[in-house]
Amino acid sequence: MRHIFLPLFLLLMFSFTLPAAENENYLSVSVVNSAKSRLISTSTFSAKQIERGVKQLANLWTAQDGSTDQFLKFCETYFCKNTEEKEKLFYRICDNFEVILGHNNRVLIELVRPQHVVGYETLPIDDIFASYDALSHFNEDMFNNKLAFVIVLNFPYFTLTEKELNGHNWSSLEWGYVRLGDIFTSRISAEHLKAVNDATVAADKYISNYNINMGLILGEGYMHPWSNGTNLISHWGLRDELKACYSDNVLGFQKQDLIYHIMRQIINQEIPKEVLNNDTKFGWFPPSNGIYLDKIQINSHREDDVRYTHLLNIFKATRATDKYYPSYENFIARKFEEEYEMSVTETEALFEQLLASEQVKEVAKLISKRLNRKLQPFDIWYDGFKSRSNISQSLLDSMTTAKYPSKEAFEKDLPIILKKLGFNQETIKLVCNHVTVDASVGAGHAWEAMMKNDNAMLRTRIGENGMDYKGYNIGVHEFGHNVEQTISLHNVSNYFLRGVPNTACTEAIAFLFQSKDLDLLGVTQPDETSYSLNTLDLFWGCYEIMGVSLVDIKVWQWMYAHPEAKPAELKTAVISIAKEVWNQYYAPVFGIKDQSILAIYSHMIDSPLYLSAYPIGHIISFQLEDYLKDKQVGPELERICAIGHLTPNLWMKKAVGEKISVTPLLIETSNSIAQIQQFEKKNKKK
Repeated sequence: MRHIFLPLFLLLMFSFTLPAAENENYLSVSVVNSAKSRLISTSTFSAKQIERGVKQLANLWTAQDGSTDQFLKFCETYFCKNTEEKEKLFYRICDNFEVILGHNNRVLIELVRPQHVVGYETLPIDDIFASYDALSHFNEDMFNNKLAFVIVLNFPYFTLTEKELNGHNWSSLEWGYVRLGDIFTSRISAEHLKAVNDATVAADKYISNYNINMGLILGEGYMHPWSNGTNLISHWGLRDELKACYSDNVLGFQKQDLIYHIMRQIINQEIPKEVLNNDTKFGWFPPSNGIYLDKIQINSHREDDVRYTHLLNIFKATRATDKYYPSYENFIARKFEEEYEMSVTETEALFEQLLASEQVKEVAKLISKRLNRKLQPFDIWYDGFKSRSNISQSLLDSMTTAKYPSKEAFEKDLPIILKKLGFNQETIKLVCNHVTVDASVGAGHAWEAMMKNDNAMLRTRIGENGMDYKGYNIGVHEFGHNVEQTISLHNVSNYFLRGVPNTACTEAIAFLFQSKDLDLLGVTQPDETSYSLNTLDLFWGCYEIMGVSLVDIKVWQWMYAHPEAKPAELKTAVISIAKEVWNQYYAPVFGIKDQSILAIYSHMIDSPLYLSAYPIGHIISFQLEDYLKDKQVGPELERICAIGHLTPNLWMKKAVGEKISVTPLLIETSNSIAQIQQFEKKNKKK
């Protein structure tokens, strides 16, 4: 259930090719000082303010942009003389960017409609239209016509440290200036961006086609636990199958152990090529890595180090772009400080606090007791804390299809949903006048509007017989996104403050809506353990993914320290790092050392440093939900969604009273352990 969410600075900085900026020595220090002196004599701004804009402009100015004299003339012409001029310029840019981005967003929505919405005949040309992007050269155009330079000169960039230290004192207008300054911070050559894209696409293709035919897998006694043709992609399919095996009391444990050994062979890059070729005449026993033909072991050939070659290719292409980002040491810093707006040091400390907590051992004891065995390394994916509804699926389907026979019926009910959640009438009218419902081809999504006179799109599954419960559940989730998208566009003070800090914040709001779906249907069931079970499930999920994320970070740090490494050397390093993190945070809990399982995630190969987004998102989501659990949802969300696009920590302080922290989750985990133990003890007596 994804949503379409395009923060302005991400849209502009990561989607478009820019002209080269090999200009480190083009403008001398004396030229910069001359420009600064001229502006000091004609402007009411301080020398420090002037210097910041001039220096950043000089870093981006190339010989192709103009001569030294033209640079000086540009500064004199376009630098605002006073605060009144600056404010007028800012709001003119707000208006025009809203027109440009808003209308082009609507164009894209319409061009992809046959692919996203039910009721269209599919034509071959639809793919071509869907791939058309009128903004593909937006940044290049902005630099070529020098609008980008006007913005850089008057609205310079501030570092994350500066935002965190000073942001609580900035007004909404000043924050708008800062967010505008986030847009044009680098000019990367098309050649370098293409290299990064090519390496990433190649890695994604490799991962997307890395399937294991489980029908080839042999268990003890040459048995086949899975039927032939059961293909599971690494790592997602393998992990989800492993989770599903917890409900299999017959073959579940054996299957989990086999999947675990498959994962180890993938990490070690030792999987036989015969298995990857899906040759059904072979059988494969993962624990020994043996290949069998008619129960006779034969010679096999291991896979080349392709996994690590792709990771190195992405690293090398990405590292080549570092010189275009003077404000950041390397890609690691850019990813965390620019995209997540949390330093890597802060992020690691956050994760380590939970990983080293006493609650980990307590939850592990509870899981071991529930499984009636010692924990195995694959139990990092334990799936037994899910709270399950005892209302039959067929009953829920009959209720939702009767209530929502069409998309029009669901759209008509949106004001009632918001009223039940406590939203005021003014907000209800605002939101419902700016949300359009469609029957989705896929699972569903929410697509934000990027101008105030446009509507956000809510897409969910609506069949010929109406909306079944799954479609309704998705619809409520996506409506949560729409509520956030609409309020944070209309109720902030300027266009560049629209939205929330990151995907985790809007997901938290959407999941909050989704958790109320049965309440909204009027079929709430009292369940004294559901909240506790959900808390323990979230906690154990964080324990798993935080360790994986630390491995991801440490691998990138190792690559920067060893930029000339070969694939085999990287493989050895990844396995060593995974074992190091395991031994520090997992071995004391599981009683098993030197496990490499944390290195299995495919995101580590094709999505550089993306993994940390998951635990950061989980933490933010829990803090928001924990804060709202004893409050009326509507009024609080109206306030929170209108805070605007600050840094995540400052946004959280305004939203819930404290910065991003795992402490609330740790406290609630302890409470949940006690409640579940008490509940199980009481039931045992019965």
